[in-house]
Amino acid sequence: MIRLENGIEAHIEGEGNERDHSSAGAIHAFKRGKHLYAVAAAIAGHHAGLADQADLRQRLILKQHLYEAVVDRLPPAPILSAAVPDVPEWIADAKPGDEAVLLRLEMHTRMLFSALCDADFLDTELFFSVERAEMRSGRPSVSFLAERLDLYLQQKEAVAPPTTVNVVRGEVRRACAATAVDEPGIFSLTVPTGGGKTLASMSFALEHARLHRLHRVVVAIPFTSIIEQTASVFRDVFGDDAIVEHHSALDPIHEKARNRIASENWDAPLIVTTNVQLFESLLSNRPSACRKLHRLARSVIILDEAQALPGHLLPAILDVLARLVQHYGATVVICTATQPAWFRSERLPMGFADVREICPSDMDLFARLRRVEATVENADKATPYDEVASWIAAEPNCLAIVHRRDDAQSLCRTVDARLAAPSTIHLSALMTPAHRSEVLAQVRQLQLAGRPVRLVATQLVEAGVDLDFPVVFRALAGLDALAQAAGRCNREGRLARGSLRIFIAETEPPLGVPRTGRDIARVMMARRQLGDLFSPAVQLQYFRELYDRTDLRRGLELQKQRASLNFATVSKSFQLIQDGWSAPLVIAHGDGKYRLDDLKVAGPSRSRLRALQRFTINVPRRFLLNWVNAGVVSVVADSVHALEGPALASYDPRFGLIPERMGYIDPTQLIVG
Repeated sequence: MIRLENGIEAHIEGEGNERDHSSAGAIHAFKRGKHLYAVAAAIAGHHAGLADQADLRQRLILKQHLYEAVVDRLPPAPILSAAVPDVPEWIADAKPGDEAVLLRLEMHTRMLFSALCDADFLDTELFFSVERAEMRSGRPSVSFLAERLDLYLQQKEAVAPPTTVNVVRGEVRRACAATAVDEPGIFSLTVPTGGGKTLASMSFALEHARLHRLHRVVVAIPFTSIIEQTASVFRDVFGDDAIVEHHSALDPIHEKARNRIASENWDAPLIVTTNVQLFESLLSNRPSACRKLHRLARSVIILDEAQALPGHLLPAILDVLARLVQHYGATVVICTATQPAWFRSERLPMGFADVREICPSDMDLFARLRRVEATVENADKATPYDEVASWIAAEPNCLAIVHRRDDAQSLCRTVDARLAAPSTIHLSALMTPAHRSEVLAQVRQLQLAGRPVRLVATQLVEAGVDLDFPVVFRALAGLDALAQAAGRCNREGRLARGSLRIFIAETEPPLGVPRTGRDIARVMMARRQLGDLFSPAVQLQYFRELYDRTDLRRGLELQKQRASLNFATVSKSFQLIQDGWSAPLVIAHGDGKYRLDDLKVAGPSRSRLRALQRFTINVPRRFLLNWVNAGVVSVVADSVHALEGPALASYDPRFGLIPERMGYIDPTQLIVG
């Protein structure tokens, strides 16, 4: 095609205008050796994506005549005579239908496909824009980052008061440095909330990468609600040039071109991303998603709050992680206060056989960092929210965490009624990310000023959100959730003991893991197995029971499809977040109004759509359709649904979206002049 554009006749692929170099190249690879399946699949899919095995074979049969036409015209000799790689021993010695070998071939194909796609993109980029290509260079080295973090932590420890929390944080960091010399593999960093896991895990990762000449550190975080907070910590240490953020919560108004370019293929020493980006790309079949996967070879992957990964997908998740370690020289760090039971077992035969704990048990971290006393109120019956409201009203500085958004609003109003004033602060996913950030900033300001703060929230505050209250009320939930709630209590250890008061809510948690986890905790409580619910042993027992009750059929079916080399099917089936029932709704409040106006004027673009994400909430898809049909929600640029103008009366400045008020119009918005 390039020759044709330059006026040179070059009919190298069939007659007429049909040019299909991907099919011709794949057929050629197959003819050079059956062991080149991975090569053929990668060539065939480097534009359209990796196909299911049967579809690929059918395609190449149908395209055979094109290949023959190419060969008849004698392509350049180097193509026909190029050396063919030897058959790897693990393929040559394989028995027919050996699932372990087929899964290894599947991963091998993905890695080869990733490298090919990235090279193709980079060559095209260099051809069209040297300036853009040059923006990929100039990143600091892993060694430089390791030295910078070590100096930062030494300076921080030198001025930190000698509290138990700070002493333990220093010991954790030194344990990370001592273990970093170990050979690459799978590690766990089990440290109580508030023990400094974020910087300690990075200290281990960078030093480990420096010592073993690994290429980068990838930090995967489960929730977009906390990823910006983590990235901000790293920027304070390393500066903007060192870190690449790749997540949907990144505001394009503050995103630099270098970050956007490096996000395409993760060619940087430090990546902060989401579990969704990491795992859905690992199991995707699309070129744009897969081009970064070969960058995981010889990298350190930190799984922050690892227990948040969905149990029903563990067979596929644990298998791809193990293969990255076994065959591609990666190191995985399972970083959490509540270690999940990912060890190999009859239930999880693909679990990890060897996990090395960075902080040895004799450090006794959980006992030394025990800053909270947990009590269970009315252990044998549900507590009405009216009674919970009386507890909250009696505490000037407290946090209450409930199961449902409706519960949070109702509890706020009940506390207000008791105090005869709107004295509570509310936080839930019915508020936009921008709105939630404002509320969290308000909470911290009030606490710094020594003023009363009564915060009522859903569980979204439990993972990584930097809050500190002397008293936390928590509706009974899974032990991991209770431990996370305790992490918002006496976080900095300023009190001898904070108070976590657990109660059985009068409403049920959502179906799935929240309800199953609550039921397991209740049974363990009845059997008096809770003990110290923050201890690793109790958490391990909880996760074993949770996984015993988890339906693994989807994860096991994914493994079968992977072993069948059905890449397109796996890509379609693997969804880390089951959100098909929900749809995004833009709330045109604050700066969101101006960003929506920009979209209306200039039309959709990647940056303008991303600019709206901090002003978006997810709502049930069926509700959204009804609201659009009723004229309550507007459709902007054919794809964006927005609540704007007079209809914004349904979005409360305190509670966020109130679905039952949708359709209410603020009459003051209708006055002109």
